Amino acid sequence: MSAFLGRPFYKMSGSGNDFVVFDTRGEPAGELKSQRDITTICARGTGVGADGAVFLVDHPEADIGLHYYNADGLPASLCGNATLCIANLAVTLGCVDPSGFRIATDAGVVQARIRDNLPEFDLPAVADVQPDYQSIGRVSGETRLGYAMVGVPHIVIQVQDISMIDIVGRSRPIRHDPSLPFGANVNFVSRRPDGRWAIRTYERGVEDETLACGTGNVAAAVLLRIWDEANGDVELLTKSGRTLKVRLRRDQGGWHPSLNGEGRLVFRGEIVGL
Repeated sequence: MSAFLGRPFYKMSGSGNDFVVFDTRGEPAGELKSQRDITTICARGTGVGADGAVFLVDHPEADIGLHYYNADGLPASLCGNATLCIANLAVTLGCVDPSGFRIATDAGVVQARIRDNLPEFDLPAVADVQPDYQSIGRVSGETRLGYAMVGVPHIVIQVQDISMIDIVGRSRPIRHDPSLPFGANVNFVSRRPDGRWAIRTYERGVEDETLACGTGNVAAAVLLRIWDEANGDVELLTKSGRTLKVRLRRDQGGWHPSLNGEGRLVFRGEIVGL
């Protein structure tokens, strides 16, 4: 662990989905990217505490790049809220033009911007969608169950009231279902009395419910549109009480989403002992 003592970091939150961010553009990550060290840093109570770790990198085809790892120390090709956080951080660091810039993720280069004072980015097209995923049976209180690949695999379940769902108990068997060779995040959505949609998510790699999931919101928005439960832009209220907005455009290549939401810098710190 001594290899990264004294290493500065940023603690960031995207609607309650929180991350430890290391700027490795000038100083290589080295052992920081080991599974052991990432799990130690992300551990709540004994480490900094986070849903994942993000490493800023230079990229020849983008203004800035990132590599994302879940709290279990394993990489994920895309994390929506982490990308929103990096978009905002890049503006704060003064290395991009807020009106439009490119971020390299492990799912490809995405276009980003600041819109309505919040970070926003365009995700890769969502083409692998199954509105009725029959490999996993529905249980009482579940009206629809679908699948969408949004950088990472997602199951989306429409229920009558997400406040009544045993998120962990229902999600863990689904996350490990044999029909999902890489596992999946599991998202539950329900319509609130005020007409808005609420969402709760169990994330693989964290292996628990998180306060928000950006790609989960995109998967839910796409399926809600397909299910004729929503029109135009889709706003979803996350567990944290913050709203993520998904703008959607559709053509023969699939659904083209843009995700807009919080990417807040909470504090700057330094690793002094773990």
